[in-house]
Amino acid sequence: MNKINLEEKDMPKYWYNIQADMPNPTLPPLHPGTKQPVGPQDLAPLFPMELIKQDVSKERFIEIPEEVQNIYKIWRPTPLFRAKRLEKMLDTPAKIYYKYEGVSPSGSHKTNTAVAQAYYNKQEGVKKIITETGAGQWGTALSYACNMFGIECDIYMVRISYDQKPYRKAIMNSFGGHVYSSPSNRTKAGRDIIEKDPQTSGSLGIAISEAIECAVQEETTKYALGSVLNHVLMHQTIIGEECLKQMEIAGDYPDIVIAPLGGGSNFAGISFPFLRENIQKGKKVRCIAVEPASCPKLTKGEFRYDFGDSAGYTPLLPMYTLGHNFRPAAIHAGGLRYHGASVLCSQLLRDKLIEAVAIQQLECFEAGIIFAKSEGIMPAPEANHAIAQVIREAKKAKEEGSSKTILFNLCGHGHLDMQAYQDYFDGKLKDHFLNEEELKSGIKELADYPSV
Repeated sequence: MNKINLEEKDMPKYWYNIQADMPNPTLPPLHPGTKQPVGPQDLAPLFPMELIKQDVSKERFIEIPEEVQNIYKIWRPTPLFRAKRLEKMLDTPAKIYYKYEGVSPSGSHKTNTAVAQAYYNKQEGVKKIITETGAGQWGTALSYACNMFGIECDIYMVRISYDQKPYRKAIMNSFGGHVYSSPSNRTKAGRDIIEKDPQTSGSLGIAISEAIECAVQEETTKYALGSVLNHVLMHQTIIGEECLKQMEIAGDYPDIVIAPLGGGSNFAGISFPFLRENIQKGKKVRCIAVEPASCPKLTKGEFRYDFGDSAGYTPLLPMYTLGHNFRPAAIHAGGLRYHGASVLCSQLLRDKLIEAVAIQQLECFEAGIIFAKSEGIMPAPEANHAIAQVIREAKKAKEEGSSKTILFNLCGHGHLDMQAYQDYFDGKLKDHFLNEEELKSGIKELADYPSV
């Protein structure tokens, strides 16, 4: 059985909140001005109160509202596949499974939290949501979700992706979203960056600053983030909860769970339910987060307080970071070009409950081509990072003669990323090697911030 489906009636009814089970609680976010722990009222200008409550909740399971469940049922439960053709191509004894989130209306896992966030904003009378997007998956998902709930949507898209991926903009426009290249002249944060570096390719940190600056100006406008924050990661755990049921149907259980990590929602979505099994039941699943070698916050960054954006508008977050002024190379995996990692994933890595690896761009695209040839799906550039690590683990299993079971999150398709693949075939893509000065310059700027 190559494809493992769940019945609609078996779709999980609850999101999983890993904060209930973490051996060490996360450190509190700090107010950017006072450097004191932030309270709900500090965040109220940005987010609806229900999402703020979810962010700090220690309740293990939070019920998915019925209206959200009904929209989820348009594409969920998503299929789990046994990648037998990939196994054969790699000549490995390992068993490889992938959860395919590319069947969602936006083509990626991002729709899981976009629908939830749009719902809670609608419940509190919000008329417009402003956000940022890297490669465009999140902006597409939020445009779709806002359209479902009759909410206006503005999106600041990182300039390099805005230029590289014009069809992402077209699909966001089709769902009713308004898309702006970031940095832009629409905000002070954007104008300041353009003045310093007119040729900048932009970054998620800059786009976040622009979105926040606009969101706080109107009472019926809120900000939404597609990754990093606790509630966002929690919404994605429906992926892993489905996987637990599907692996049981398959009569198997993973030894290794793998996903890309930009901010953390992709990785958290598939891994957190399995980490619960590790913590509560003594399972030994290795959970591996894969990041680009050109933006290696987990593997070469430092754990400390830093801003989530470039202009310093967000609270200071305790996370692995390269510094909020770090400018990642213009790789095609735009969703992974973020200077920091989520607070939850950072604490789990600090406690050695998860692992992290960094892989260069060319190896990732080579892996994506191998997967496309064997499984018939063109993966998003972000997903290629997970596939590259899967191939490494499959080869290792062959060398060791061990039949490991590997599960990874195929977070989205690459149908709107074909320019990236054409650039790969044309030899235009390069690996990016960071020297010590590049790695440390952004972190040095954090010397006066509170220590962890």
